[in-house]
Amino acid sequence: MQHRRHFLQTLGSAAALGALSPLSALAQALDQVKIMYGFPAGSAGDSVARRVAEKLGGTPYSKNPGYVENKAGAGGRIAVESLKASPADGSVLALAPVSALAVYPYIYPKLSYKPEEVTQVSIGAIMFHGLAVGPAVPAEVRTLKDFLAWAKANPDRASYGTPGAGSMPHLLGALLGIRSGVDLKHVPYRGTVPSITDLVGGQIAAAVNPSGDYLQYMKNGRVRVLATSGRRRSPFLPDVPTFTELGFPDVTSEEWFGFYAPARTPAATIATANAAITAALKDKTVIDSLAIVGLLAHGSTPQEMAADQKAEYERWGPLVKQIGFTAES
Repeated sequence: MQHRRHFLQTLGSAAALGALSPLSALAQALDQVKIMYGFPAGSAGDSVARRVAEKLGGTPYSKNPGYVENKAGAGGRIAVESLKASPADGSVLALAPVSALAVYPYIYPKLSYKPEEVTQVSIGAIMFHGLAVGPAVPAEVRTLKDFLAWAKANPDRASYGTPGAGSMPHLLGALLGIRSGVDLKHVPYRGTVPSITDLVGGQIAAAVNPSGDYLQYMKNGRVRVLATSGRRRSPFLPDVPTFTELGFPDVTSEEWFGFYAPARTPAATIATANAAITAALKDKTVIDSLAIVGLLAHGSTPQEMAADQKAEYERWGPLVKQIGFTAES
């Protein structure tokens, strides 16, 4: 009987501790989390950082909603560099495109950070890049095959703009040129907005950008998206074929934005951050908000994110070598 009484008391104590655990977790939550994003406010990835930051408050991870600090410049490298020196307590994260960790090491010989100096928390959203043409290209050019034939016949006008040299859109355009045997002249811009402005204005023939950035211009027929970069069709442009469908199987990228923490961050803190971020990405208001800018909300485990980053790193090494581009070239 005495043993039974002791057993019941133990169960009661455990139940009480269990009942208090959510409050205890909340008491240990950070006051606020800063998310650094390496591109200007208003860009597609900025939406991911802000929508998730808004949802972090009142969770075991953070008492208050997070805030975003735009550390724009150097193709997103400044934010990652700043992260590696930040406190490793979960209070500072960075949102970066996977190319910043998986492709930049091949492009920038003097990269200011090493991929192992930050650690994965969760994927945030997937974007599909697309090749679009504007008024500088004749209206009868309606397909990628048409565009490549036109570009071959008009080499002095066959240009494509991108958000910057060394960006994923630049590499996709360069790879398309190599695989098709058509000389496409790259015109780098400082971000997507100026490249699309020149595309719509007829200053350049074509552009490769995140396909969501074309949506508003497609409605009034000012641009025509001829192909997208996903392994599958973009859910936001279901009528546009992929490069793979059109005979270019390695002109492929489903680039994602991911949340990173300093490498020294404890595993328990990473798990708490992951739970809060993935919950935010399942919120319908977040999903709908990201869909407006052509992004697919998508959470993951840290392990899944790390494995995908590794696969991208291994895939792009030989391709960057074939393209022959480095920051010093």
